[in-house]
Amino acid sequence: MGIGYTTIMYDEESFTDGLEEIAACRYDGVEMGLGEVNEYGAEFVEEQLAEHGLSLYMLMGGWLESEEEAETIAAGADTAADLGADFIGMLPPQRGLINNDDLVEEWITRVCDAAADADITPVLHHHSATHIERPAEVERWLERCPDNLGLLWDTAHQYPYEENYPEGDVTSGIEQFADDIEYVHLKDVEPTPGFADHVDALSSGDFNLANVALLYYAYTDLGEGRIDFQGVADAVDKIGYDGHITIEMEKQTKDTLVHAKQNMDYWQSVTAKQ
Repeated sequence: MGIGYTTIMYDEESFTDGLEEIAACRYDGVEMGLGEVNEYGAEFVEEQLAEHGLSLYMLMGGWLESEEEAETIAAGADTAADLGADFIGMLPPQRGLINNDDLVEEWITRVCDAAADADITPVLHHHSATHIERPAEVERWLERCPDNLGLLWDTAHQYPYEENYPEGDVTSGIEQFADDIEYVHLKDVEPTPGFADHVDALSSGDFNLANVALLYYAYTDLGEGRIDFQGVADAVDKIGYDGHITIEMEKQTKDTLVHAKQNMDYWQSVTAKQ
């Protein structure tokens, strides 16, 4: 099991500095966007990862909302494999944008087939406000899609759909998808005012800017929100999960080194209690 960090906070100008920070905080690997690699160049990325002693865990594709994006993610499976990644990720269409389930299935299957050819694992991210986010939807789509499709399970995206919401126990999701979880994202949630209403609005396809912003700004560093990460650590251990765990920070673009270290220290303090 390795502990990773996402590069989403860094742009092309700060990318190499970001890898240096991540390595300095003793992370084992990183998750990158497929778009980042296509922009920077796979050879450059490979050189930088090697220089900083970091593994690439996953390339995350974009939103599966067009034929072009499905082709881009499918082609990215070979890129991910060439860079030593274990996973190629995909994001479902945003809620209400694509209502043709057969088309969505066709796109997912295309990525799964490409991943099989590249000998890596495709994973679906149950991202908030998308076509596949609620636990029942996730379960249905995992059954519907090719057998090699795994789940990228995320603490923050599970949180709104827990029976005991707004408390921070998200372990029912780990138990429900014990046989499907291939990769894990950690981030915390400190609900903004009216958080549940904004989640409901987004889940119904209301992409009002306020709804999106208030959901986004609810995501925070580990230990600063509601989620019980000791429960998460115990639950993934109980189901025998021994894969990568990546801490995903999306809006901490200032003092990035401080946030990277703070999150690693917090997770290590949690796992030290096991």
